[in-house]
Amino acid sequence: MNKTIIPFGILLLVLGGISIWYFTSQEPQATEDIGNELEKANLIRIFAPRPNQAVYSPLLVQGEARGYWFFEASFPVRLLDGNGREIALGIAQAQDEWMTESFVPFVVELTFETPTTRTGTLVLERDNPSGLAENADALNMPVRFILSQDDMGVQVFFNSNQLDPEASCNKVFPVQRIIPKTQAVARAALEELLKGPSTEEKARGYFTSVNSNVGIKNLVIENNVARVDFDEQLEFQVGGSCRVSAIRAQITETLEQFATVKSVVISVNGRTEDILQP
Repeated sequence: MNKTIIPFGILLLVLGGISIWYFTSQEPQATEDIGNELEKANLIRIFAPRPNQAVYSPLLVQGEARGYWFFEASFPVRLLDGNGREIALGIAQAQDEWMTESFVPFVVELTFETPTTRTGTLVLERDNPSGLAENADALNMPVRFILSQDDMGVQVFFNSNQLDPEASCNKVFPVQRIIPKTQAVARAALEELLKGPSTEEKARGYFTSVNSNVGIKNLVIENNVARVDFDEQLEFQVGGSCRVSAIRAQITETLEQFATVKSVVISVNGRTEDILQP
């Protein structure tokens, strides 16, 4: 008798455990709000910024949309604070022929004053000159604002096989980085560049032409000229005119984002004449 009861009791415990696991696993899981990005994925896609990313001014918005999302090669982009108040309005411009049903790359830069709310919404509207409600459409994406007095934003420039599928070599694109506030902001931006793209940025098609483990020996900005000296790792086993052009473009664009820099002189261990040769 006892031998029969014990296995039966164990069976009840196992079945009870399975039942608890099943019903708890069916409970809805909390998910991060990404707006209606997935719903609009066949109409418009945004590469930067990404949902819930911390943003700052100026904000560069990049992506691609079907040709019929544009009118006369453009469409409006709005940035709202957490209360729904518009804090920026810009016009996204097509970067290729827009009279097509295919995806067309676009870009727009938004300038705004940091709001008092921590969150906001980026709204990319389908251009609707008819004004008819049935033709209206929009992609809404949540963003976060940098409110900390201890942080600041910089841009670093990488190549992108999504934004530049033809591989133009010297065509580079900005991504945003949040760093601790510093007076040496140009050097901090270069250090972020030398880290290379993050895992998420790589997944979005960004890549760097700069070698890993490159060190900055010196950076001086004087009379609107940035003179930056790197160690020999910058040119280690670097060859080909395309890659050399890409490296120069990444460094130059990263430094020229600052108003105090109008031109850039790159050197390796003090040499400027024979570096980064194709």
